[in-house]
Parts: sequence; structure tokens; C-alpha cells
Amino acid sequence: MTDLVEESTNDVDHRVACTVEDGVAEVRLARADKLNALDPAMFSALVTTGLRIRDDPRVRAVVLHGAGRGFCAGLDVDSFRDMVTGDHEPDRQQAAPAEPIGPARAPGQQAAHVWAHLPIPVIAAVHGVALGGGLQVALGADIRLVAPDAHLSVMEVRWGLIPDMTGTQLLPELVGRDVAKELTFTGRVVTGQEAVALGLATRVEADPLAAARTLAAEIAAKSPDAIRHAKHLLDSAGHVSLETGFAAEQDSIRALIGSSNQTEAVEANFARRAPSFTDPSPYRPAQERR
Repeated sequence: MTDLVEESTNDVDHRVACTVEDGVAEVRLARADKLNALDPAMFSALVTTGLRIRDDPRVRAVVLHGAGRGFCAGLDVDSFRDMVTGDHEPDRQQAAPAEPIGPARAPGQQAAHVWAHLPIPVIAAVHGVALGGGLQVALGADIRLVAPDAHLSVMEVRWGLIPDMTGTQLLPELVGRDVAKELTFTGRVVTGQEAVALGLATRVEADPLAAARTLAAEIAAKSPDAIRHAKHLLDSAGHVSLETGFAAEQDSIRALIGSSNQTEAVEANFARRAPSFTDPSPYRPAQERR
């Protein structure tokens, strides 16, 4: 096991810990005494960690979870007090990274969207609470495994706010426009069981972290090239025309057939052995690609 992000570095301010083992990065929100509440340092730590994972070709899957009694309780209560006193200045909370993270520009949006931005699968293991911004961070994952007694809520309306960490754009796609409105307008809390029924979560697990680790290991054992192409295609579905989507499928299949990792997958299957795949090239921002 190797440290991808050092817990002692100043830039993450002890907020997030990350290790990599056997192709799986395990990211832990590490502010257990505050139920992993979000503050500017946590936003920065999440973004920094996500970008470091993106640039590490060893990583083939990510497990995202919270330390202590819950996944994330949302925005730090002190931030709400600052709003009342007038000390809250959202545009000055954190400088944006040197490069944009997809369409996300605001720090909170980047902290949630960085996980969707990764070219590899991200699995969120949710126990305890995932409230407000904490839920929106979980929504950035590709798959959400939740404890049956977990509590999830689009809670911003209770503070006179709206979900502004990508939630208004993601919720309708996951649960439907009417359910997204009901959850956002009321701020009601749902259990893990109801979250799955609504589409907020993928499935219920008695031990979501253990299940997430097992699933991540299974994904990491597959061809990283095929997984990356599949994530890109599935994420674009519904956001591009069928003509564009069908053409992208063919571009991907042509790139995969006969490649070293695809050949290894075929040979390993016929030989009834575990495959040994080669890590892909390091990620480069789109503007640098030729």
C-alpha cells in the first residue's frame, strides 16, 4: 500500500486521506470529529486528491467513504453562522485550481464533480449521514452503496439555500424531475432503503465499505482500457445525439480490438488464468492532446 496523498501535508490540512493498493485508491474524508463536515479546507482537499488520482495511471478504481459515524454531514455549521453575521464570502473561500474541472468552476462544485471527472469508476460507500453537500459529493460517484439505516437529504432548503454543488443538475437525471423537486423543496431525510428505491443510491449493503472494496477490486482486475472507454460512453449517453453516441462506440471498439490489454483479456480467458493488464498512459488535459 502506498500513500497517494500525505495526511500531514498542509494543502489537504488533514481533511482527506488516500492510499493506493492493487489498483484501488481508497479516499477517506478524515474529519470524523465534525462528521466530515465541509469547509474550504475540505473542498480543497477533495479537489487536490481527485486530481492526483486522475494523474496516477496505477489507479483503476476508487472507493470514497467517510471516517467515523457518517459519510458527510454537509456544510460546516460555522459557515451558516458566518452567513448570518455577514462574514461569509463564497467567492474568496478557495482559489480555483490551475485548470477547470470540466464545467465546474465554484469550489463546492469542483469538490463534487472531480469524482465524475475521473476517467475511472468511483464507488461511494455511505453510512451514517450524507446530508446537503455531503450527498452531492456522493452523487459525484458512479456507484453509491448505502447502509440500510443511512440518512440522506437534500437539506439546503432548511438553511434557506439551494443545492449548489452540482445537485440541481444531477438529481433530475437520477430520480426524475418531480422527485428531485420534492426532495429539494422539502429537505426531507430518506433512509438507505428509500434512497435505492428513488434512484439516489445503487444498492443497500449491510457493510457498504466492505462491499465497495470488493466491487472496486473486481473492477480493478478488468482491462483498464475497456473500463475507461465504457465510463466515457455511459457518461455521455443522453447528453449527445444517438448519431454521436453510436459513432463514439465504434471509435472505442476500434481502439480496443487488437490492443495489448484486449489481447491479454482474450488470452487469459482461453488459458483460464488471471489476466495481467498494463496501466494506461498518464492522463493529460484535453487541450494538451494531439
